[in-house]
Amino acid sequence: MKEVVGQMLAVDRRHQILERVADQQTIQVGELARALRVSEMTIRRDIHRLERDGFLRRTYGGATAHLTRALELAFNARALEHAAAKRRIGMEAARLVEGASTLFVGVGTTAEHFARFLPARDNIVVITGSLPIASLLGTRSVRAVVLGGVVQRDELACSGPIAAASVARYHADIAVIGAAGVSARSGVTELEDDVAEINRQMMERSDAVMVIADGSKLGSVARAAVAPMTSVNTLVTDKSAKPAELDALRALGIRVVLTGAEGS
Repeated sequence: MKEVVGQMLAVDRRHQILERVADQQTIQVGELARALRVSEMTIRRDIHRLERDGFLRRTYGGATAHLTRALELAFNARALEHAAAKRRIGMEAARLVEGASTLFVGVGTTAEHFARFLPARDNIVVITGSLPIASLLGTRSVRAVVLGGVVQRDELACSGPIAAASVARYHADIAVIGAAGVSARSGVTELEDDVAEINRQMMERSDAVMVIADGSKLGSVARAAVAPMTSVNTLVTDKSAKPAELDALRALGIRVVLTGAEGS
């Protein structure tokens, strides 16, 4: 972590702490205090505030990213792939939805990271088919609504006609959707038909759509079509994405936000 020159506002300092967690998943109080040029007591107060808001869990000498039993249940080989990029994407996407009162949130490891960084607010409703996300948000000051229906073993996600009927009962300000593939030519795609269908319905019933996917997904096409890219307002990804694919997406009018980069 680079040393900070001059004095930093508390909100910016806490953002730096979250960025450190997003990169490394753990932080050490002494090391962070030296890097930010503040006292260890100040860092401990920041960690306490972030823990209170549901972002962190304190450990001896530092903190780790907030985890729950539900997220541990969802742990599998895919969760290890591009983990740092997914954490940063989730954090940035959570910042971008500030002010929304109702969210549809899809399934998958990137969506789980988004939920971990979503600020706890009493006036926000999150509708999701993901059991890990519902379990995580259910422990915080967020009204979490789980779709119901048949539970898919691999994703721990609700699917089928009951889940689809539940989606039809709601309207959201923003749908935040992960993807197995994101292509300017082929659109948003998924590995499974059931996931694709729920995501499609969430997108249709939202005022805006945000797709969150690490750079490895850009230019890829999975077998189950979700929607054309013209249905997407914002894409949050990372700098590993292919520049040509990013240019093609921007040409469609999509706002592209790159984590770890200046601007969008």
